[in-house]
Amino acid sequence: MMNAYVRWAVALLMVVCSGFSWDRQQQVTIFLVGDSTVANKPYRMSNPERGWGQVLPLYVDESIRVENHALNGRSAKSFRDEGHWEKVRGRIKPGDYIIIEFGHNDQKTNSPDRYADPEVDFPNQLRQYVAETREKGGIPVLATPIVRRKFDERGYLLETHGKYPDAVRLVAQQENVALLDMHARTRELLLEWGPERSKVLFLHLMPGQYEALPEGATDDTHLSGTGAFKLCDLAVDEMRRHLPELATHFKP
Repeated sequence: MMNAYVRWAVALLMVVCSGFSWDRQQQVTIFLVGDSTVANKPYRMSNPERGWGQVLPLYVDESIRVENHALNGRSAKSFRDEGHWEKVRGRIKPGDYIIIEFGHNDQKTNSPDRYADPEVDFPNQLRQYVAETREKGGIPVLATPIVRRKFDERGYLLETHGKYPDAVRLVAQQENVALLDMHARTRELLLEWGPERSKVLFLHLMPGQYEALPEGATDDTHLSGTGAFKLCDLAVDEMRRHLPELATHFKP
């Protein structure tokens, strides 16, 4: 009798464990690959900087897992050359989404380890990411870089990314890849909010506001907590529009 009970208990445990394993296998992962505007930042005192990808897990239900592999200072070239892409690639399973956002650091001509020209090398880097994602059964998604907050003295928003956003758009069109046009969406937002109100989205800090930045900050590239949430709103709206199969997995 005891042996029968033990066998029953073991069988039940195996069923339960296999169910958990099945759930993990069925859970879709959104991988984020990119630079500081997307990346996770340490939660510590006196660190006001955030990336929009850092708050994305708060927007999805339990059927979606978010892995943010974006890193400060990386370009499409350096992210690969430093081995970060290979780690992501090794984790991709069929049905996962890989959102690829570069352009901020790729344009730095004085940094050979990161620079890629926008007409040949940068598009080729993006195509390689797309191809290797598809080889693993993943779903590649390209995102244009967010705009920098740079207004001139007349209040006009200046373009600082040159040909890079259009390069992303062209590759997305040619490779039949979903595009999150964060450049266009953030440009619209900054134009709507204007030179003064838009400061809250970035690291515009008064002296003494944070211990780590006693002299304050005027940073028009990196996001504040407010900026991270606002731009994540835009990213999620783009995903709802261009990845409709994910729409039901975002919280209301």
